[in-house]
Amino acid sequence: MNVLHDMQPSFFAENQTQTKLKDIKGASISIGIPKEVFSCEKRISLTPFSVALLIDNGHHVIMEAGAGLGANFSDHEYSEHGALIVYSVEEVYKADIILKVSSPTVEEVEKMKHRQVLISSQQPSLMSLEVLKALMFKQITALSFEYLADEGGHLAVVRAMSEIVGTTSIHIAGEYLSNVYGGKGLMLGGISGVPPTEIVIIGAGTVGEFAARTALALGAQVKVFDSSIFRLRRLQNNIGYRVYTSVLQPLILNKVVKSCDVVIGALRAKNGRCSCVISEETVSEMKPNSLLIDVSIDQGGCFETSALTTHEEPVFKKYDVIHYCVPNIASRVARTATYALTNILSDLIVQIGEFAGVNNLIRHSTGVRNAVYLFQGSLTNKDMADKFDLPHKDLSLILVVNQ
Repeated sequence: MNVLHDMQPSFFAENQTQTKLKDIKGASISIGIPKEVFSCEKRISLTPFSVALLIDNGHHVIMEAGAGLGANFSDHEYSEHGALIVYSVEEVYKADIILKVSSPTVEEVEKMKHRQVLISSQQPSLMSLEVLKALMFKQITALSFEYLADEGGHLAVVRAMSEIVGTTSIHIAGEYLSNVYGGKGLMLGGISGVPPTEIVIIGAGTVGEFAARTALALGAQVKVFDSSIFRLRRLQNNIGYRVYTSVLQPLILNKVVKSCDVVIGALRAKNGRCSCVISEETVSEMKPNSLLIDVSIDQGGCFETSALTTHEEPVFKKYDVIHYCVPNIASRVARTATYALTNILSDLIVQIGEFAGVNNLIRHSTGVRNAVYLFQGSLTNKDMADKFDLPHKDLSLILVVNQ
């Protein structure tokens, strides 16, 4: 079955589109889920219950043995709910759609079929030119989690993972403030008669909001900085609490960073590298055993002293300040993150089957069209094109030509 030519819309499709396509017969689709090759990636795209949902809708799920172990889902749980467990990864890549979490490697692309569909994470800043060319050569249609939008126009997966990362960053702060991990020996919150822990959050987006929520709930003193008055006001309104906020004034920011216990960098750049707002000089003047958590590390980091770390070796010290710079914090709570992912991705696959379609799904759903960075091998994402100085095509025009 050629999924790309036979399938119709639509994930988060408009009611008008659904009415036009309601009589189209659904298609049976095979979904391949390989085991993640990166040791730091513990999430999986579907839970056993989501597999059962897809099986009930007439689809087939082919999983590589051990694919769910990182999130503590056993092969037995998946097989009990209808998945076919295989021990050869080549069997997985025979499916119509490859569904995975981390971006593909060159070796994984080599296993893919010509004109296959790939749904995975793929940030332009982390894209490899070698991988991109390999996908283009095989004329793959590829969708990125990071650009997948819901019916409200919000980036669904990004929002879900940001909520997890924001909350988890405060739990991480609690660990590394303790004596067990070489910290100051502070409890994250406060008790009667003891001043609370001081936490500075740089960035008032979703990560910053959920970090602030969690820190305040534990009794910490929180200060939030952002360049946007709108985001700061929105954060206060969403939290429902009059938290300390300030625009990014360097003099004020540097002063509070030098005296606080924890700094969480949660800035996000729309394109390219994140702004570096804390200098090495400022870090050198922070209190001993203070903690920096750089959530923005996947975009280059917002602290000048940041350097990429892993879940196996998550921290390092510089100027006697603890740095936590792991790019994939959500994978630290892989089971929770998997549930969040599967709420979005299982619905996507169900809708693809119900309306028989990837091509018309892309054609009629702006949310899915927004996620496409390759369409049958043609590069359609401007951010990736700019990064590698490659030409890109307007996806809307391609769809018109292919009608």
